[in-house]
Amino acid sequence: MDMFDALMQGFATAATPINLLWALLGCALGTAVGVLPGIGPAVAVAMLLPITAKVEITASMIFFSGIYYGAMYGGSTTSILLNTPGETASMVTAMEGNKMAKSGRAGAALATAAIGSFVAGTVATVVVTLFAPTVADFAVRLGPPEYFMLMVLAFTTVSAVLGQSSLRGMTALFVGLALGCVGMDQITGSARYTGGKMELMDGVDIVLVAVGLFAVAEVLYAALYEGKVDQSQNKVTRVHMTRRDWKRSVPAWLRGTIIGTPFGCIPAGGTEIPTFLSYATEKKLAKGEDKAEFGGKGAIEGVAGPEAANNATVTAALIPLLTLGIPTSNTTAVLLGAFQNYGINPGPQLFSSAGALVWALIASLYIGNLMLLVLNLPMVGLWVKLLKIPRPQLYAGILIFATVGAYGMRQSTFDLFLLYGIGLLGVLMRRFDFPTAPVVVGMILGPLAEAQMRNAVSIGEGSFWIFLQRPMSLTLVVIVLLVLILPRALQYWAARRAVQRHDFVAH
Repeated sequence: MDMFDALMQGFATAATPINLLWALLGCALGTAVGVLPGIGPAVAVAMLLPITAKVEITASMIFFSGIYYGAMYGGSTTSILLNTPGETASMVTAMEGNKMAKSGRAGAALATAAIGSFVAGTVATVVVTLFAPTVADFAVRLGPPEYFMLMVLAFTTVSAVLGQSSLRGMTALFVGLALGCVGMDQITGSARYTGGKMELMDGVDIVLVAVGLFAVAEVLYAALYEGKVDQSQNKVTRVHMTRRDWKRSVPAWLRGTIIGTPFGCIPAGGTEIPTFLSYATEKKLAKGEDKAEFGGKGAIEGVAGPEAANNATVTAALIPLLTLGIPTSNTTAVLLGAFQNYGINPGPQLFSSAGALVWALIASLYIGNLMLLVLNLPMVGLWVKLLKIPRPQLYAGILIFATVGAYGMRQSTFDLFLLYGIGLLGVLMRRFDFPTAPVVVGMILGPLAEAQMRNAVSIGEGSFWIFLQRPMSLTLVVIVLLVLILPRALQYWAARRAVQRHDFVAH
């Protein structure tokens, strides 16, 4: 079956009434959650994981993907109107978008964000359609040594990219690896680190960890450490763009898409770099009156470009997630957990073992992007009303929802203690700037990496040299070392040059 036929079958599945309803519900919920300050897509997906436990898998994945890109768009509304980015990806949008709102151009800012998200998301989905199967075909040829090194690369990049420091990221990763070891040994069948608790024989449930670290920890942290937030908002003008706005936005959307898509494809993670890069590009290319608006009344290119880069990055991030099983952000780490919850392991075999599901998911991205455009332009007034929900009631609702959902999975009181224990761990991690995504990644990929390492050593007849004897495995070892060493070497050389310059000036 060629790619076009597979995609058409995916559309036939995704376009059934029930799946269209799930896609619409996901987009609406995602946008609503994205609009609420401080509640990002990772929290939304984690919070809603338990309620889809009995839902058919294709519908569930379409629902979660709707939340995924709906929430990424929704963050732009709160950034523009309140100057309160819910995600780091929305920080750049807030810089110019809020200035536009204050100068009475909130409608134009919201319109360019919505249309830019649609354009970039659609182009990035085409890239996913064309290149994901090719990446998967190549990855199928890899053996256990290559798989293990690929997972080590995932551990390295995720812990290095998603944390304030590599040490904090690695610490969080090892917490996840430790949680992944709890339960029955995959090969010997003996119990490990269960503390004599029968409830832990099957391991720690990934849903509990995701809900605890993201939803529960978010609420507890807000209650303990965050002060009262100023929720004054700017008046929303009619959501439309003038001819001049269109002329300035279209090139910015295209440039943002071109910048963001490659960053999503590579398993390095993060939307911060492409959004800031897009903003810097637009500021550099602006001339005359347009350039004067940057940092003043607010330049529309400063919203259009970064929003397009953001959405292109998060859509293209599905390539490493689906083909290699490597999550590159908090949200894709939770999505990986959602796949695991259904017994599906994203990776090179996914296109052959669950092809119908994958193509339905890709088709739903096209449908979801169109739904978002239809939802967001006329319903901005409704999303703005959500900003008026008082924080205490909002957070209380999230906590109740998470608790009921976690208890409903197995009706286990032990699960609730575990949920809040993990929530408190999440609060401590946030308090001391430890990233939470590496915990989820370590927990999910740890047992798989262990199995691949054992298989690789068996192939090497007990020798670890097997990882250096195969070309692809050796290449991955070199890449891992570069990821670990190169940033530190560059930092050291930069510091040394700064000292030498200082000494030169002093003399």
